[in-house]
Amino acid sequence: MLNTLLQNAQQGVEAIQDGEPVEKTLSIIELISSGGVAGQVIIAVLFLMLVLATYIYFERLFAIKAASKVDSNFMNQIKDHVSHGKIDSAQILCAQVNSPVSRLIGKGISRIGKPLADINTALENAGRLEIYGLEKNVSMLATISGAGPMIGFLGTVIGMILAIFELANAGGTIQMDVLASGLYTAMTTTVAGLIVGIVAFMAYNHLVVKTDKVVYQMEANSLEFLDHLNEPS
Repeated sequence: MLNTLLQNAQQGVEAIQDGEPVEKTLSIIELISSGGVAGQVIIAVLFLMLVLATYIYFERLFAIKAASKVDSNFMNQIKDHVSHGKIDSAQILCAQVNSPVSRLIGKGISRIGKPLADINTALENAGRLEIYGLEKNVSMLATISGAGPMIGFLGTVIGMILAIFELANAGGTIQMDVLASGLYTAMTTTVAGLIVGIVAFMAYNHLVVKTDKVVYQMEANSLEFLDHLNEPS
């Protein structure tokens, strides 16, 4: 085996001496196609996961941005209507704004006249529903961020198995072109899995931060509304 390796190395040196060395380049498509069927299937799965993660991220990002837009004068108008007993006008204003904060305040307005504890409970229940709506499909990003690298490592194991299998059937001679398919599968799937995992992880954390800001906004407006109802007439 050692003699074979030395002969192959000597032939490579002679080939370079006979002519100009050729610089080889490898595109991403060629790299994926060189990984065999197993590598291509895993890359396709990871690509679909990346597309799904990208769609969820931008869909949720636009929805959260729309939910966070509330007129700074909204609560002042609500308190003015409630102070003057214009409950219907306050409810109409909440319906026109159509945001998590307005729906939350609208639920509280519909409970005016009942004990303050009942209004607070209604606001908490409505808040949970609004938070659930904001976090819709966000958990899938967390799943993709964990599953992406694992699927990539699965491709790595499959690639190494293929490489070892080809090595065992090589009859005592080592040829890199025979091992290339398995090695390409191992490396490309690992890189692809890590890319998908990193992108999904960053997207998930960014949406969590954006959602927390909306939740804080809802809590602040709810407390302001309850404080106004608790003020002495």
